[in-house]
Amino acid sequence: MKIVVIGTGYVGLVQGVCLAELGNDVTCVDIDNRKVEKLKRGISPIYEPGIEELIAKNLKAKRLVFTTKLSPSIAGAEIIFIAVGTPPAEDGSADLKYVLAAASDIGKNLKKYAVVVNKSTVPIGTGQLIKKTIAKFYKGKFDVVSNPEFLREGSALDDFMKPDRVVLGDSRSLAAKKVAKLYEVLGAPILITDLETAEMIKYASNSYLATQISFINSLANICESVGANVEDVARGMKLDGRIGPRAFLGAGIGYGGSCFPKDVQALIKIAQESKIHFSVLEEVEAVNKEQRQKFILKIQKALGPLRGKKIAVWGLAFKPKTDDVRDAPAITIIENLINLGARVTAFDPVAEENVRRILPAVKFSSDALDACRGADALAICTEWDEFRQIDLARVKKALRRPIIIDGRNVYNPATMRKIGFKYYSIGRP
Repeated sequence: MKIVVIGTGYVGLVQGVCLAELGNDVTCVDIDNRKVEKLKRGISPIYEPGIEELIAKNLKAKRLVFTTKLSPSIAGAEIIFIAVGTPPAEDGSADLKYVLAAASDIGKNLKKYAVVVNKSTVPIGTGQLIKKTIAKFYKGKFDVVSNPEFLREGSALDDFMKPDRVVLGDSRSLAAKKVAKLYEVLGAPILITDLETAEMIKYASNSYLATQISFINSLANICESVGANVEDVARGMKLDGRIGPRAFLGAGIGYGGSCFPKDVQALIKIAQESKIHFSVLEEVEAVNKEQRQKFILKIQKALGPLRGKKIAVWGLAFKPKTDDVRDAPAITIIENLINLGARVTAFDPVAEENVRRILPAVKFSSDALDACRGADALAICTEWDEFRQIDLARVKKALRRPIIIDGRNVYNPATMRKIGFKYYSIGRP
């Protein structure tokens, strides 16, 4: 099919590149000329394993085009995806200005029937709003379908190609069935609902996963108090078929990123507008914020007053295999450490450039071991695989004091004690 994707952020770029990989003719449109020029040269604006190889492959095959010009792109398009940002407004609701701007541009440039598919995460009812916006400018026939994304940063290409499910929302099933043909080759279950239900599935899924994370972190705090091991508790829970091996039950310093915080806030706002007190989700958000503060208290317990202390921090991205630092726990933790008078030296394999603008007071190291030199303690905020493989004897030698506060439970406590570390983790004796 001939496809247009509006927006080359995380969702839009993965969508466009993967649809081209499946054999479609895809044009990705973005207003950022510098970004588009880089993409034309095969340079990705996001860090995502494998994406630059797919960009280069499909540019060469002439199945993938990047441009700033929407009008000629839409002319022959059968399906138009809206994949622009919906940042949180001050009250926690999703800001729809970019979505509605895209809808207006589609309406102004549409010349014949097309299916407009919304990939952006939006409040319930936005599909109908997109319809009305396009109809202001285009009086011909078109359809709007909701197609929420369920990509995990760091494994987005695999998630697209091997999805758990594809959700499509449509007021008429014919348009959804046309979009479904794009995904049939992937062999995943395809669920077709109405527009509003599809929009709710996205918020419900992310909010439920966030709830699991806050639940296990609250449980971890109890485990520390009573001497239980939260990792073994999680293993026991996952053996229950009703919970399952893929449950989000890894204790740590909480969730971050572009989806969970924003979607939890947005669903709370939607509930408030419906005059429903979603107390469970409000507590999920509160626990997540509190978990970061508890980690600061762990560091203070290990070191005493932090003024003048040098602390090494491993990991800046909100999770491994991405350079995304949006609402990353590490950022909040480092800000607190600096405010308490500590000097911070940080290392992250890929996210450093995205943090330099946010935390100018931080010193950055070129490798994990170098960050530890002369530090009073090491705090681990992201569980990159290379941290699991590092020579811990060399880490101990580099640190001024053999203290590690591990916010992601990267290491085995017994092993760390044997090496001679004072080791503090989450929810483990």
